[in-house]
Amino acid sequence: MLAKRQHHLFASALTLAFGFASTAAHGSGIFTLKSETFDDGKIMPKKVANSRTNAPNNPNCVGDNVSPQFSWTNVPDGTKSFVLLMVDPEGRGGAGVFHWVAYGIPASVTGFAEGAVSKPSDKYVGGKSTQGVQFYSGPCTPPNTTPHHYTFILTATDFDPKELPPDLTHDEVIAKIAPLGQPPTHAKGSTGLVGLFVNPWGN
Repeated sequence: MLAKRQHHLFASALTLAFGFASTAAHGSGIFTLKSETFDDGKIMPKKVANSRTNAPNNPNCVGDNVSPQFSWTNVPDGTKSFVLLMVDPEGRGGAGVFHWVAYGIPASVTGFAEGAVSKPSDKYVGGKSTQGVQFYSGPCTPPNTTPHHYTFILTATDFDPKELPPDLTHDEVIAKIAPLGQPPTHAKGSTGLVGLFVNPWGN
């Protein structure tokens, strides 16, 4: 039952990201998330992987935990804040790893510089990741696997920036945006990026 619910929640997140992306237009443009750190659907650089400093007991953390650069354009009308999630659906044997849960990003914010969310920031409200922290935790992909698909989902919402409390989990945030069995009434539109990562360095 738990696995089924997790699958449903992840599917809901993807629906928010890609189902709304084609309809959430502002003027003549489409709500779009971009990154200068990596291209959509391509391998991300080693620096974005989590570091041994942050996870000393995980030998698969081979990077510097530098969060990617992000920017977004053509924000949907009525947006008050954004939610930005990072999910690895192949992590934990397919149960999923939620690497970053951020919300309450004011509508005036148009992106994050590289490395800006590798630590707590006053530009967003930190939720609780699988790693138990409020900031970005990069990939720790095990060796000898195919690349994992790290999905970044940006949702424009009508929540006031301080409306949701800190420390919400990924599942709790999704439930706020789209209560189970109901349409996503708080979502104005969503967009997403997928960055691949694989550990070719072994342990």
